[in-house]
Formats: sequence, structure tokens, C-alpha cells
Amino acid sequence: MKDARLRRLRDRSSGAATIINEDCKISGVITGSGSYLINGQIDGDCDLDGTVTLARNGLWKGTIKAADVIVAGHVAGDIVAAGKVEIADTARITGTVTANAIAVAEGAVVEGVMKTNGPAEPLEFVEKRQDN
Repeated sequence: MKDARLRRLRDRSSGAATIINEDCKISGVITGSGSYLINGQIDGDCDLDGTVTLARNGLWKGTIKAADVIVAGHVAGDIVAAGKVEIADTARITGTVTANAIAVAEGAVVEGVMKTNGPAEPLEFVEKRQDN
């Protein structure tokens, strides 16, 4: 696919993800590899070699450090991605967002600083998907 670098992360994810369901609460440090889909609440930090997706109902209190991060829920802490961060229209972030590339949907709330350490400037997009 010629436009692979322009594709959104959710459009090209592969493999099964570790799922943390609603009403599930986890405290502590999470490390490892693979993709994670968070619908519940995390109170702690992570250092993951994979994609972290925080769904609309997800809440993360702490630092998210991962290869790529997709946020549709609420983050109270910093986000550090080696690759891309996508911030959906339902996202609310209180903290610093750092990545090679950052895409922000219209309607998202970021109370903090966004830093790109790659050549791309932050992008804006209108979320057209109905599901997370």
C-alpha cells in the first residue's frame, strides 16, 4: 500500500490484543510487548513495546510509554510514544504528549504540552468512526 505511512494506527493493527475490560482496575507497573486495549482503569505506569489503545471508557492515571498510543478515553499523566500518538475526539489528556508524530481529532481536549520529536507537525482530523 503506497499510503501506508498515512494510514491511521487503528486501520492497520494486527494480531490479538490484551484486553482490560470495563470495571477492571489495575494498579502498578505494566511492562511487556504486544498490543493492549484498555476499557477499564489503570493506576500506574507502563513501558510497552507495542500499541496501547485507551478506549472511550478507559481511564489511565500515570505515564504511558509505548511504541504507539491511541487515546479515546481520559489520561491523567504523560504519554511518550516512540512512533505515533492518535488522540480521538472523545479524549481528554492532562499532561505532556511526546511522539514522532501526533494526530489530534477535532473536539479532543489536551491540557498540557504536545511535543513532536520527528519531522512531522501535529495533525488535526475529524473522527468519522462510530466505534472504538
